[in-house]
Amino acid sequence: MEKHLLALAEDVRWQQLSLRILQEVCLSHLILSCSVAIAVVVLTAWYIRDSLRIDDIDKKYVLVTGCDSGFGNLVARQLDRQGFHVIAACLTEPGSSKLSAEASPRLKTVLLNVTDSASIEKAVEFVRLQTGERGLWGLINNAGRSIPIGPTEWMQLEDFKKVLDVNLIGLIDVTLKFLPLIKKAQGRVVNVASILGRLSLTGGGYCLSKWGVEAFSDSLRRDMRHFGVKVSIIEPGFFKTQVTDLGLIEADLQRLWDRLPVEVRRSYGEEYLMEYMKAQAFSMGILCSKDISKVTACMRHALSSRYPRTRYGAGWDAKLLWIPLSYMPSFVADFIIRVLLPAPKGS
Repeated sequence: MEKHLLALAEDVRWQQLSLRILQEVCLSHLILSCSVAIAVVVLTAWYIRDSLRIDDIDKKYVLVTGCDSGFGNLVARQLDRQGFHVIAACLTEPGSSKLSAEASPRLKTVLLNVTDSASIEKAVEFVRLQTGERGLWGLINNAGRSIPIGPTEWMQLEDFKKVLDVNLIGLIDVTLKFLPLIKKAQGRVVNVASILGRLSLTGGGYCLSKWGVEAFSDSLRRDMRHFGVKVSIIEPGFFKTQVTDLGLIEADLQRLWDRLPVEVRRSYGEEYLMEYMKAQAFSMGILCSKDISKVTACMRHALSSRYPRTRYGAGWDAKLLWIPLSYMPSFVADFIIRVLLPAPKGS
């Protein structure tokens, strides 16, 4: 009798254990199902919100800087076809004439040197006359340069200034001068930074300038939200444009190398320049995309979306490599750079 009762008790305990396990499995399944359902709802809501567009595009004016070539030239033509009143700022007269011939009569061009305050003032007056009481809906700060770029020790202060004056100081000057017209329209500012504004891969002023663009854009966004002005940052990866033109970059690297003191060149080794150029060309060949429309699509979304994003990553390398790498410990990025670039022979 006692053995029978013990067996019965053991059987009851197993049944209770099985029931608890079943309850826990069911609860885990329920939590997982709810989590998936919530994720689907959130992503669907985000997609719908992200797809909403503004009205009256044909009544809105947009200024794009750096339209002689590259991103600026393409996005100016795309926005023109989309129906915006585009004012394309070009550095040169040939660039201006060529773009005018490729666009509709609605697109206007203006000569603009972002490093010249007087030139910016003239552009502001031109845009003011074009927009009237509507104000300026969008400003895309796209003008930029990359060279001089290379090892930091090869630079002089003037080399940093050449890049910073265009990419950062010029961008700030343009933005501040056009801000009253943008506030009038409760419009948008779209600043072209770079993944090198998150992760400094090389010396010179380029990475410095793009980090500055990120910081300036963040502070501007927080200040302007009170006035209904939205600020977005574009962070392209590597694309084939004049900024990544290997011919220009290598010619400037040679200039930097040639003027180095003998002891500095000796510390790097006489073969270092060629090895550096080979490594750079190899990396660019793998990373650089020819499809610059991936960048201009982000610009267009920032101008025409009812709810523009704060940051846009453009390019597979930006999304899958550089942006994730920017969140990792610094020693990981340092290791990647050591793999990509040669080491000085004298180190």
